[in-house]
Amino acid sequence: MTGLEDGVRIDMHVKILDESVVERAKARGLDALVYAPHFTRFPTVRAKAEAFSDETLSVFPAREIFTGTWRNRKHVLAVGLEEPVPDFITLSGAMAELHRQDAAILAPHPEFLNVSLDAADVRRYDVHAVETYNPKHWTIHNERAQAIASETERPGFASSYAHLSGTIGEAWTTFEEPIDDVGDFTAALKDHTPRRTLHRSGFEHNVRCGVEFGHLIYENTWGKIDRTFLSGTEPTHPGHIAYERRFEDVRVY
Repeated sequence: MTGLEDGVRIDMHVKILDESVVERAKARGLDALVYAPHFTRFPTVRAKAEAFSDETLSVFPAREIFTGTWRNRKHVLAVGLEEPVPDFITLSGAMAELHRQDAAILAPHPEFLNVSLDAADVRRYDVHAVETYNPKHWTIHNERAQAIASETERPGFASSYAHLSGTIGEAWTTFEEPIDDVGDFTAALKDHTPRRTLHRSGFEHNVRCGVEFGHLIYENTWGKIDRTFLSGTEPTHPGHIAYERRFEDVRVY
């Protein structure tokens, strides 16, 4: 992937991936997507990302890890993983594992509701970038996110955070240097490579932001998770056999 003349345009966090998503991403002039679906083991994410990548659009696999308990959780976005990391482990345990794997560590939707890293976390765990624009945010949330990036002296990034295909490409990050694969991308994030954060505007954009925020209400209901994840049968539960008991000392369920 070589990108456009004005840089490499990457939608830095999407939750969905199919033919319609790829088609819309290309129509929006994107060069890459960062694919990080909820509660999906990393090998599955990586395989699907590879299947939907081609010479005109790269899909980089990532994980948004849910740390802490369901009632007191913080999300961390990781790029450049080599091994799976489960959800619902302690924040310190997750960060130690991500640093061990030399991954790029990002703060999605910082200080948003009760699910996000704060400025102290960004400093303490050497987070590499802070999301400064997210369509699910209200203006006050984006302004606070921008302030966190400034306070912590971390570069920002923008994403569509798309859970719905129509939101793909509503926000993106443009990198000035070439990015050809996930290794390049991980290095660019860790090296604070120069970038610009951009997003669409106007009535249609505002409507799509509103629809995504409405989807957030559904997504974060207790009833959706109570009977499934906490049973230990979900693929990213730390007690799942796939993790070979590696995270027993830091699991919270």
